[in-house]
Amino acid sequence: MNRRHFLKGTLAVALMSRGMTAIASAVSEANYEITRTEAEWRTLLTDFEYQVMREEATERAYSSPLNDEKRTGLFHCKGCDLPLYDSATKFDSGTGWPSFYDSLPNAVGTKDDRSWFVTRTEVHCRRCGSHMGHIFEDGPKPTGLRHCINGVAMTFHPN
Repeated sequence: MNRRHFLKGTLAVALMSRGMTAIASAVSEANYEITRTEAEWRTLLTDFEYQVMREEATERAYSSPLNDEKRTGLFHCKGCDLPLYDSATKFDSGTGWPSFYDSLPNAVGTKDDRSWFVTRTEVHCRRCGSHMGHIFEDGPKPTGLRHCINGVAMTFHPN
């Protein structure tokens, strides 16, 4: 195989993968109570919020003011305002992202994330599908879980 064939094959696989991802995303979008077009999401969110919430990017560690939020209240999805996390379950994980050991009942959904050559548990808003972050099994009791959440994907509503 020469270099030209290799590059053509690689490009074809990449384009097919991107197309399949877009198809899967469009199909899964229909499963949420709140759906919006790409243009509607882009109007609602900043460019960076869109990258995190709709394209599963990650904010820089320690960049969110919500990481240091200590008041009592609820953390809501920025995409649809659904309450996701209670401040009573928030803890300082030392990772630089807002971390919680549990979500509110019927607030989030999960799926396997096989990016970065490992399988992780991705967490998203169950109502609009916005990407929130990932769940790891290194959290405190009582759940032993750490919901590592992008602060840019949430708003805080104090009590």
